[in-house]
Amino acid sequence: MPSETRRPRTSRRLLLGGLVSALLATTIGVSAAGPAGAAQSLRLQYKTSATGATADQVEPWFDLVNDGPSAVPLSEVKIRYYFKADSPSQQYRFACSWAVISCSTVTGTFGAISPGTASADRYLEVGFTSGNLAAAARTGDLQLRFHRTDWQTTTQSDDHSFGPARTTYGDWTKVTVYRNGALVWGTAPAGGGPSPSPTPTVTPPPGGNAGVVFDDFAYTNSDDPNITAHKWTVRTNSGGPGVPGASWPKGNVSFPSIGTGNQALQLKAVSDGTGAGTQQAEFLHQRKFLEGTYAARVNFSDAPVSGPDGDNIVETFFTITPLAADLDPNYSEQDFEYLPNGGWGEPGNIMYATSWETYRNEPWLAVNVHNEVRASYAGWHNLVLQVSGGQIKYYIDGALFAQHGDIYYPETVQSVNFNLWFISGGLVGSSTQRSYVQQVDWFYHAKNEVVAPNEVVNRVNGYRSAATRWVDTVPAP
Repeated sequence: MPSETRRPRTSRRLLLGGLVSALLATTIGVSAAGPAGAAQSLRLQYKTSATGATADQVEPWFDLVNDGPSAVPLSEVKIRYYFKADSPSQQYRFACSWAVISCSTVTGTFGAISPGTASADRYLEVGFTSGNLAAAARTGDLQLRFHRTDWQTTTQSDDHSFGPARTTYGDWTKVTVYRNGALVWGTAPAGGGPSPSPTPTVTPPPGGNAGVVFDDFAYTNSDDPNITAHKWTVRTNSGGPGVPGASWPKGNVSFPSIGTGNQALQLKAVSDGTGAGTQQAEFLHQRKFLEGTYAARVNFSDAPVSGPDGDNIVETFFTITPLAADLDPNYSEQDFEYLPNGGWGEPGNIMYATSWETYRNEPWLAVNVHNEVRASYAGWHNLVLQVSGGQIKYYIDGALFAQHGDIYYPETVQSVNFNLWFISGGLVGSSTQRSYVQQVDWFYHAKNEVVAPNEVVNRVNGYRSAATRWVDTVPAP
């Protein structure tokens, strides 16, 4: 891709499941209050997995206990962790790494305390969307964390709720619990009166269909002028991803007949085991895509069409926003990636669906979430990606494969890409040239519309019945 640099995954991948993010709410006061009395039923236990005075992420882990005689609806409960911001303008993002009750039910927002104290001018408020905490029961682990939006180190030694010695769960009154707005556990920092819960700002996606793109890939060859007219690019520039020194020849993109009366986009990658002898391929559309439905019918291969097998090859369909700088918060990427021979520590064929918030090259830090299935995906498959309402859904052949959201939801316009490349360090020890191919029968996008996988196929069949090979009514940004 002309302006983007991809990178391999490593075992240091930061995988944060079920994340929820929110911008800093308006300034809100919090009252000083003593620990809840014996009549109160809720009790909060705390420990931390990040005990240093400074940390990449603050990691408060909670276990909420119901000592009362009846169940408590968790939707009535808020937990507040108080801290001192590193600067007045600094913003933070919340993450639920794992929870016994499921991260999908856990929310996180940030509020401010005015006037602040020496140990607190902000708080993280943790809430729940559903569930009941039975009498004499506990939630079990709520493994939470939050970090600065610029991913710089945060100081936590001066935070009101931080307990560096708390490496095992124990009662902790420096974190408060509210039920229906009333303090029932813990001591809040001194300040104003009790505050309402902060409400995160949610911007709904624009509704309705705002254009479509359909391409049947009826091109003569990689020099066909209609490719450029239709805003596609055949990549020829050097650089990542893949084997250092590899080239991206224009001729590695072609449009053969696939025996069904249709043509397909075909990507070819070849290697003789050296960087200079390695060629990769990529075909990409302009940046103008964000919310809506993306779909493609893709033919994955488990073996080369010639030469020895075993290279770590990556066969892809993805969307991406360029990385402007390390940990760029506007970066995004949603990937279907099939590795027929494994790679990134995997020994055999594996399909990934990965959503990216951002990353840093040196030292490597990946902020993404993924799902995977270890199985062969050789052959034709319908891939559908839905991006709408804060959720990213990946479908393969009509079945939901993965669902992500929160900080991984894209924020800026993206390009659509298909590429075929070798993982650096993943070539087999042979000088015999081998050649791999990936084919794409069609591509479809509906802007600002969630289209079910079966309806995508119906629409594509409608275009083909009408002999329509190309449509683009999505405006450029």
